[in-house]
Amino acid sequence: MKMNAVVAGVGMTRFGKMLDRGLKSIGAEAVEAAIRDAGMTGADIEAAFVGNAAAGLVTGQECIRGQVVLRSAGIGKIPVINVENACASASTALHQAAAMVTAGLYDVVLAVGVEKLYHEDKRKSFAAFSGAVDVEAMAEIMARLKEGAKESSPGSSGEGAGENRSMFMDIYAAAARNHMKRYGTTVQQFAGVSAKNSFHGSLNPRAQFREALSVEDVLNAPTIAAPLTRPMCSPIGDGAAAVVVVSERKARALGLVSPVRIASMVLHSGWDHAPGEEGGAAELCAREAYDEAGLGPTDLSVIELHDASAPAELMAYESLGLCAKGEGGTLVDSGATRLGGPIPVNTSGGLLRKGHPVGATGIAQVVELTEQLRGDSGARQVKGAKVGLAHNGGGNIGSDAAAMCVSVLVR
Repeated sequence: MKMNAVVAGVGMTRFGKMLDRGLKSIGAEAVEAAIRDAGMTGADIEAAFVGNAAAGLVTGQECIRGQVVLRSAGIGKIPVINVENACASASTALHQAAAMVTAGLYDVVLAVGVEKLYHEDKRKSFAAFSGAVDVEAMAEIMARLKEGAKESSPGSSGEGAGENRSMFMDIYAAAARNHMKRYGTTVQQFAGVSAKNSFHGSLNPRAQFREALSVEDVLNAPTIAAPLTRPMCSPIGDGAAAVVVVSERKARALGLVSPVRIASMVLHSGWDHAPGEEGGAAELCAREAYDEAGLGPTDLSVIELHDASAPAELMAYESLGLCAKGEGGTLVDSGATRLGGPIPVNTSGGLLRKGHPVGATGIAQVVELTEQLRGDSGARQVKGAKVGLAHNGGGNIGSDAAAMCVSVLVR
């Protein structure tokens, strides 16, 4: 939908393994940072939307997660709405917050994404991802993934999905093999995405991984699910991000000059495609987000997109209209999506290097874009950035994302 909401403050934690911290501590750090950045206090917040995906399974905090987190930051009384939409939980929370401000129901709304995903027993962490598909179809899904793994790696049993790795890496691996077969995309091009994002991540002090990798480093790393090597797969981790959105009236009262604005945010679910039907939730969201913002792909200065795997980033280039179908690999090779190129993508390091605490990811993308549009990104600053796009997907049903959110921010 077309939005009329101003980003008054942003904050986030560093992403990574936080065995010594709980959901409350992680979430409160981001919330307090965002409120401080807005020049406000907790008493100014009129409502809050809190996104989280997996804390119920990992920590046992199945209900009232938002209330628990916000109370630890000294915020009570206000309406708190808990939001779950798999990896799109945070962007969905922000969508609702911005919609409330746009509709004139509130002047100041807090949107939070928080995740406590890392556990000493990695099987417990990986099991959280299994709930982001249709569990009643799990046997069929696993059989299909195992068969695909056998075909791609002769002699492989196809075992391990959802046990020693996220089953989504097998889903992405299958999509990657299909893209390679259909368009001639190469594993070197997937590795190029990972190498690019590792360079960007090396410049981000909040990134989970700071080491810059070459294409050769990526190709020589252990295989997780062919053709994906470890650096082509986003890591599990913990973290939080928060945004304070305000009305135009409140922005004027705060004295905000040329603030970052949410021009459009579009949220859709996937659907059962007819035979031969092209495109999906990402394409639909992108078209509507561009139309409602009155902009197009060539107007974008910087993009944060959902690179849960390297092939996912390459295919998202095509879904967002940065290039034609099948030309994502060529775009990687051109260097256009690297810092210094005409359309830098994932300047934060993306999910691959910044990290992917799933319930926090969507808002973390908006934090990065806001800082870019403000000119506050330091060594990874995109010169003259004025328009940013965030692309955040969640879950999988059939051949499409279960949830997808595309947002356009302007300054």
